[in-house]
Amino acid sequence: MALQLNHLSFQFHKFPSFSLPPMASIRSPTVFMASTLRSGSKEVENLKKPFSPPREVHVQVTHSMPPQKIEIFKSMENWAEQNILVHLKPVEKSWQPQDFLPDPASDGFHEQVKELRERAKELPDDYFVVLVGDMITEEALPTYQTMLNTLDGVRDETGASLTSWAIWTRAWTAEENRHGDLLNKYLYLSGRVDMRQIEKTIQYLIGSGMDPRTENSPYLGFIYTSFQERATFISHGNTARHAKEHGDMKLAQICGTIASDEKRHETAYTKIVEKLFEIDPDGPVLAFAGTMRKEISMPAHLMYDGSDDNLFDHFSIVAQRLRVYIAKDYANILEFLVGKWNVEKLIGFSGD
Repeated sequence: MALQLNHLSFQFHKFPSFSLPPMASIRSPTVFMASTLRSGSKEVENLKKPFSPPREVHVQVTHSMPPQKIEIFKSMENWAEQNILVHLKPVEKSWQPQDFLPDPASDGFHEQVKELRERAKELPDDYFVVLVGDMITEEALPTYQTMLNTLDGVRDETGASLTSWAIWTRAWTAEENRHGDLLNKYLYLSGRVDMRQIEKTIQYLIGSGMDPRTENSPYLGFIYTSFQERATFISHGNTARHAKEHGDMKLAQICGTIASDEKRHETAYTKIVEKLFEIDPDGPVLAFAGTMRKEISMPAHLMYDGSDDNLFDHFSIVAQRLRVYIAKDYANILEFLVGKWNVEKLIGFSGD
């Protein structure tokens, strides 16, 4: 993806769209990007292969959960209805993207857009790199619903199943869908980014999928989602803080509202794992230990724009530089989950 800020193409040496140099080469806070810099070989390769994921995923392990464990999740149906579905908000009481954006049916629409753009001018380039990266991550929502529907015992078997697990997955997806919609429309109206390059990146990312290494296991899957919801809560919360510091209170409200959703969803997923520790401690202990042995992949780790094979790494560098999401956050999330689930006290249940 590329950001073309005020119609200028920025670059660090020959790094292509939405990219930054290695950490050692960072010399200033200015974002350098270009949508037009592509090597000849890459361009030729893309002509031969219209779509190709940017990198290989890990060796695939599937259906690692013992089949008898599926009964545990079936037995949790009523519990999930009473304890998890309550974390969803009725549609009629939910916020919608239009609540935060200029009203296209209003006579003052053009003036409202002008005001939005004036506020956006005060935001630094690096901030837009992070905001675009967050938006693209949110827009890859079809991948995340697909991932949840790979999990044995809790997947939506029909597409309209009435099990509590299936209802949660669909309604969670519906709530999350507003996040990408809102950020996408804001960025479009801001005039600060190259939307076509961003749209290409979203298409590449959804087509590439993700590799969370959850092995079709809801134990691994719900630990993963617990981690990721807290990570996105932190990230959106920090983008809200930065927007406020730069005087864009409306954007701060947007990011803060999204962060609030992520926190509510985190509560639901951590509650599921907490219940699993209660009724089947050995299963989640083994899953948590397995998760700790792996590096937890971020949902958008296969981000690609048609040129930059390391696009997500470059995005992450900027996020760390702005302290939107840093290595310490990763460690703090793990520490938080260990404490919340009393993992250290339960290690004795497992031979791991």
